[in-house]
Amino acid sequence: MGFYPIFLEIADRPCLVVGGGAVAQRKVEGLLAADAQVTVVSPRLTAGLVALRQQGRIQHIARGYAPGDLAGFILAIVASDDRAVNDAVAQEARQRGVWVNAVDDPANCDFIMPSVVRRGDLMIAISTGGGSPALARKVREDLEEFRGEGYDLLLDLVAEVRQELKGEGLQPPPAAWNAALDRELRALLIQGKRQQARERLLRALTAHAEADTR
Repeated sequence: MGFYPIFLEIADRPCLVVGGGAVAQRKVEGLLAADAQVTVVSPRLTAGLVALRQQGRIQHIARGYAPGDLAGFILAIVASDDRAVNDAVAQEARQRGVWVNAVDDPANCDFIMPSVVRRGDLMIAISTGGGSPALARKVREDLEEFRGEGYDLLLDLVAEVRQELKGEGLQPPPAAWNAALDRELRALLIQGKRQQARERLLRALTAHAEADTR
């Protein structure tokens, strides 16, 4: 099966998690990191999920899944070891046009969850197409060992400069960006010399953009 890699915008959108164990907690935490509105259906919750409920960060329906539970949701994740529950949720989800992921049950998945490395707003997603979650996790751990210091700072600076250039009607070509985003620029940011880094980046990109408009 082939998969089309995308990043979903789910901020303030209703998502359902069926299950209240450790796996469900990890899925809930991932959804909350994307600012989703999360409801958990489960008769029992981990201590971590109880804390999230008490903080008002999740809604909790204290029972097992029942038909009709997916009404009003855009996405559902099933973290259950009961294949019958997986089948039932997946069937309802597809009837309602709700995207569904059943953990470790590819036949009942419309999408799979990648391993993720985060550096601020920089996100790297790793997938093996469902073939080996363990290998995806290993690749993620290898990438995390490569700290990539400064990439979060670099992303903030690049986003700011890009908007400034767009406001001036300048569009540096990809090759100009590639050349400008070098190790020296990142080193300046790590050293706390943000203004110097900003000026350096602007000089490099503006020169290329102006040359392209002549």
